[in-house]
Amino acid sequence: MIKHGWLGVAIGSLMALAMVGCGSSGSSGNSNEPQGATAGGPQTEGKKLKIGIVFDRGGLGDKSFNDSAWRGIQKAEQELGVEIRKVETKNEKDYEVNQSTLADAGMDLVIAVGLNQETALRNVAAKFPNVKFAIVDGSVKAPNVRELRFKEEEGSFLVGYLAGLTTKSKKLGFVGGMKLDLILKFQYGYMAGAMYADKTITILPAKFTDNWDDTQKAKAAANVLFADGADIVYHAAGRAGLGVITAAKEVGKLAIGVDSDQDDIAPGSVLTSMIKKVDAAVFATIKDLKDGKYEAGEVRYDLKSDGVGTSEFKNTKALIGEANIAKMEEIKKKIIGGEIKVPATEAEYNDFISKL
Repeated sequence: MIKHGWLGVAIGSLMALAMVGCGSSGSSGNSNEPQGATAGGPQTEGKKLKIGIVFDRGGLGDKSFNDSAWRGIQKAEQELGVEIRKVETKNEKDYEVNQSTLADAGMDLVIAVGLNQETALRNVAAKFPNVKFAIVDGSVKAPNVRELRFKEEEGSFLVGYLAGLTTKSKKLGFVGGMKLDLILKFQYGYMAGAMYADKTITILPAKFTDNWDDTQKAKAAANVLFADGADIVYHAAGRAGLGVITAAKEVGKLAIGVDSDQDDIAPGSVLTSMIKKVDAAVFATIKDLKDGKYEAGEVRYDLKSDGVGTSEFKNTKALIGEANIAKMEEIKKKIIGGEIKVPATEAEYNDFISKL
């Protein structure tokens, strides 16, 4: 901030009041400039930690990935007393601007949600070496960046296993967002779990929406799979995947949710959800920073660390059956113990199937 000495005491006081007003917590923004961001350096004794978060394109309200990250931020605000700033991104070209705006506004930690923010964060982290960053799912090797990574294939194996035990038509489907290595981990883990449950199952060719927002496109993809005989379709498509759940409800079939617990979106039409605990990873990172334990590098969340898993089947427990849930718990133990190595790529999947 540039101070103009000739403005006088009265005007200076008004500027001070304006700065206080800008410091309100939990502001939102759909532009490149987050409302309420305050200027200043790193945390000093007696001051709150300032945490910024840049959401992926799906934004808040996706009932999935972004909402999970936001829950972690809100928990940190409530339990750790941090000050938060959030920015929703409508265009991918704005990631770098949004990250830079928060870093320049004096945030102690800026969290980038989503693989798509990798390139932007590589540039921004280099420009702001004194600011700490975290990225969910992305890989950014820098001394001030923590990578929050998950073994999505392990949680997907469990929901696939349940689908394999539950299906009546013996046909299953999958709808992904972008055809990326990250999303293929969901797909191949799911397929492997289903085949482990029943080798006679047919898994229909996967569908991809090629975006994270188009619920109608995901709904249409799911309807094709349902029409082809699938009675359960798993989605890993962010906000777009809500269309899969809508389709399942309308045709009387079943969907499997992702990232957050989506079972209540259409009670009874969602077999289970593969929960990816982004909220826990975000909260742990903020707590580590507050406790002076933040370190850069990869932190991996898997079944063993309770970083991925399933929902609690509160709407479908009778449909699945206690015996099948008990079987799934045994499979979970085998994965954690290393007896089952879950595939995450096509080559690993083919090798896995060849040994069944």
